[in-house]
Amino acid sequence: MKSIVKIGLFATVLFFSNCKHNNESESEKESIFTATKPLKKDTSVTREYVCQIRAFQHIELRAYGQGYLDNIYVDEGQLVKKGQSMFQIMPLLYKAELQKAQAEANFIEIEYQNTKQLFDKNVVSQNELSLAKAKLDKANAEVELARVHLQLTDVKAPFDGIMDRFQVRQGSLVSEGDLLTTLSDNTQMWIYFNVPEAEYLNYKAHITEENLLKVNLLLANNQLFQYPGEVKTIIADFNNETGNIPFRATFPNPDGLLRHGQTGNIEMSVPVKNALIIPQKATYEVLEKKFVFVVDNNNVVHAREIHVASELPDLYIIKSGLTENDKILLEGIRKVNDGEKIETKFETPENVLKNLNVYVE
Repeated sequence: MKSIVKIGLFATVLFFSNCKHNNESESEKESIFTATKPLKKDTSVTREYVCQIRAFQHIELRAYGQGYLDNIYVDEGQLVKKGQSMFQIMPLLYKAELQKAQAEANFIEIEYQNTKQLFDKNVVSQNELSLAKAKLDKANAEVELARVHLQLTDVKAPFDGIMDRFQVRQGSLVSEGDLLTTLSDNTQMWIYFNVPEAEYLNYKAHITEENLLKVNLLLANNQLFQYPGEVKTIIADFNNETGNIPFRATFPNPDGLLRHGQTGNIEMSVPVKNALIIPQKATYEVLEKKFVFVVDNNNVVHAREIHVASELPDLYIIKSGLTENDKILLEGIRKVNDGEKIETKFETPENVLKNLNVYVE
């Protein structure tokens, strides 16, 4: 019986001894923190710009003359073809003007022919014949003018496009210049967005006419438009008040999803030379300010405020506060205090970035 008790006590002591040894090993393991350095390299960041979506062609259709709107041959939102009749302004007055002008031209034609016969018989002079010819030319011009006025009562589509809202209704009295509707050619879209001067200079340094910058369009529902666009035009002048210059990107629109006046954001990749990059997980915030722990040569950590220039997935591009030679704490930033001496293991920034997703706090 005593032997059994002694064996039990020995086993208990051995068990607690092993537990203590394991706990000490785990504690020592946890007290070693991973550190790294910022990585300096050329990269690019994706910036978003509020944009204005405009149709490739967007025009106002106005009445050419005065009269009652006799017919409307199309509907709002309808796709119309070039040359298709859209509105008819009552043409009776213009028909009467054309008939009057034609009658006067016929009368003057007879006068001219009589004068020409007399000229052939040397009865009248060359001057009288020239005067009769000039009167005939003027009468024919009046006929053509009246014919144009009549044709303009039939308002036709100048290009293929989509009808907008009607500003008048059938039977309305319209005057010359009154707005009837607008027409949009949406086969391709022009999208305008404003770019700061510094980013404009980076753009000009890296992009050529043979290698146009590709951009994406983020729609109002946070979905990317499926077709990328190209920046083909930069407007001439900077806005002195904002320091921005307008860019114009051209997007194909084969499915007709984009419409004139839509809203969205342009996503453009901007090159950054010698960017200083650190993992986001190496930072912490205090009162909306960002900090890192810098490890000195004596392995003492010091809190340091940093300023972020841009944000990438899981990464920050540093504007100020760090250099590429600073050693920063990567893991355990919530387990150490400012001024505390710790034990670290160093991992190269290239390896950290490559395996960034395997780190878990």
